[in-house]
Amino acid sequence: MAADILVVYKKNFEAVHDRSIAHISKVLESAVEQRGVRVEFTAREKVRHSDFIGRDLVIVVGGDGTLTSIAHNIGPDTPVMGVNSHPISEDPEGSFGFFMSSDANNFAEDLDAALDGTAIVNNLPRLQAEIVTTSGNRVKCDPALNDLLVSNTHQYQPSRYRLQRDADANNSEIDMMQRSSGLLFSTFLGQGAWFRHVCVIEGIRYDPSTIDSHYLFCARDLPREERLEDGSYYAWTDQQTVILSDMHRGYIVPDGWDEWHFTRGATVNISIDGPKLQLLTFSQPMTAKLAHWLDD
Repeated sequence: MAADILVVYKKNFEAVHDRSIAHISKVLESAVEQRGVRVEFTAREKVRHSDFIGRDLVIVVGGDGTLTSIAHNIGPDTPVMGVNSHPISEDPEGSFGFFMSSDANNFAEDLDAALDGTAIVNNLPRLQAEIVTTSGNRVKCDPALNDLLVSNTHQYQPSRYRLQRDADANNSEIDMMQRSSGLLFSTFLGQGAWFRHVCVIEGIRYDPSTIDSHYLFCARDLPREERLEDGSYYAWTDQQTVILSDMHRGYIVPDGWDEWHFTRGATVNISIDGPKLQLLTFSQPMTAKLAHWLDD
């Protein structure tokens, strides 16, 4: 059976992006003729979860924001190929494209690798948040590939909550009331600026064997005198973090996109047990890009 491919692209009016789409379209037309693949294009703004069901390959054309905005729709068994439509290597105003391993120049050979099964498969962990309401209802939020924020919906007001987490290899058990500007969570590959900032300030390095099972936690803008080394300020952990809301209205924001709201008394459980994302790369595994943060 021929491969069923979905192409999701960022819709804008930049000439460089249009040129990339045009080139990618020609390569895919050739693949339709030579390989008999089936290809469907859809704009990021129109895509729905049902569009991804049954696909053999999803090609995302744009930048990291394009990929993270739709990645929550993609299940763990569907390979994803990121194509940077405006690489910063060719234009200082372009996209860094951390998750985008291909570009228009290399697309033809990278597509062959993806279809022939010779691409590098990176099974990336994702964060998962679950809200348990005061009435006992459970709501799972979209999985987060990059990072996840939990805070008061009114950013000028403090986030108040009870913080709980079991002990792990490096941190003691936590059960305390806390007030901060919100809680931030990131995977090892998360590219939020705050994550890089914390890593640099704290001089954090990581055991390579833990990067698929652990996540980074940080209480944002916690008063300096409360920045203890027990895991209540920042932690690299594999344990679930439990937050009991003492906020009138709070929200969870996975990957900077949709908002999931909760009220006072709700419990929020965060772990790295979300469905993995099968991201293809073509020259090196994703972790090689952050080798400077790994212990030798």
